Amino acid sequence: MGLMGRDRLRRARLGAALGAGGLALAALAQVGAASATSSVRSPTPSGTPVATPGSESGAIPSATSSPAPSASIGKGEGTLQVLTFQGYVEYGGASSRVNWLTPFERESGCVVKLDRVRTSEEMAARFTEGGYDVLSATPDLAGLLVQQGKVAPLDTALVTDYRRIPKRLRELPGLREDDKVYGIPYLWGVNRVVREGDGPRGPLALYGTAPAAIRNSPLSIADAALALRGTRPQLKIKDPFQLTPAQLDAAMKLLAEGEGPGRVYWDGSLDLVRALSAEQVRIAQVLPYHLDLFQRADRPMKVLKGVLATGWVDSWMLAAKPASPNCAYRWLNWMSSVRAQRPAAAWTGLAPANPEACGGRARRICEAYQVRDNRRLRDVLFAARPTRDCGGQGGECTDYAGWAERWKSLRASSEPGKQRISD
Repeated sequence: MGLMGRDRLRRARLGAALGAGGLALAALAQVGAASATSSVRSPTPSGTPVATPGSESGAIPSATSSPAPSASIGKGEGTLQVLTFQGYVEYGGASSRVNWLTPFERESGCVVKLDRVRTSEEMAARFTEGGYDVLSATPDLAGLLVQQGKVAPLDTALVTDYRRIPKRLRELPGLREDDKVYGIPYLWGVNRVVREGDGPRGPLALYGTAPAAIRNSPLSIADAALALRGTRPQLKIKDPFQLTPAQLDAAMKLLAEGEGPGRVYWDGSLDLVRALSAEQVRIAQVLPYHLDLFQRADRPMKVLKGVLATGWVDSWMLAAKPASPNCAYRWLNWMSSVRAQRPAAAWTGLAPANPEACGGRARRICEAYQVRDNRRLRDVLFAARPTRDCGGQGGECTDYAGWAERWKSLRASSEPGKQRISD
């Protein structure tokens, strides 16, 4: 689901057709790609931006859904500690043409100390160690950080391009709590089920006996639950990311029914494309980016009709007590702007949250994701962290830890010698 946990997208640039319809796999770079909290007191030296001289007040009001005009961001503190996924921030190390970090440092005066990880688990552990000002979080991690009070509510009035981001993305449950905003959407993706040739069809096709490729993530359980929502209405599944124990059992049973030596659990783009191009599988969960790759290689895939789509949004968040709040807000401004989101989308193969970035090198990515079609965006069921209170809607659901344990058990019960594609 989304690029979360172990299934963080590994960006792979893929070449032309090879042999009998296969793909030349030329990986030029593999990168990463994706209860109430205590209120933040304002002003505090370490938790809010400092107003520039001449402003009426040094206090920056807390963020709400409609923030009042705030003082401008003050002078940068000089250094910014950033935690993100591989590929989400580039400084020219992989390619001299791929660099949207250096311009930020030059224009902001903030020197970035960058740490990059590959999984949500690794990010959670690293962030707990402390010292970071900002991080890019997946929905499962974002929900946990808000619950634990480890991130601060944002004054979105200080983020120039915030209102350019579609409302559908800005108001996802995992990014808001009690009318406070905790995340600025950065990159997003959507899962599609595709088949090649005369592969299986229908909403349950991915979970049949035919060899299939499924994302290696606990949140892939939500896709199975979504398939059941349309075929077994008696289960009364409303939100596939908030499941009662009985609903979770049904989803796990569906996943287990298709277990066998032909199933592939994929972690990275390169590995998924290998499995499809070698015809190990004929049906798979993919991203629009993968569909475009195969289209360009004269290997078009067909998206299964009647299968609803899940997706995810990775967002920038502010630490509860950042050492450099002014540099942090300058960073949030930069990473929500066209100048950062356009190269990030082109490099990662993910959609930019800011539609204004859909030009130049990101144009093809945006077309693949249909970024400017708001109707398509409304049809995507975006991920949120599973919680015991069913996302605040009441009832008794299984939390993310329970999902992770069930997924681990599913993988452990795989038959000996079963195909697994990994890093």
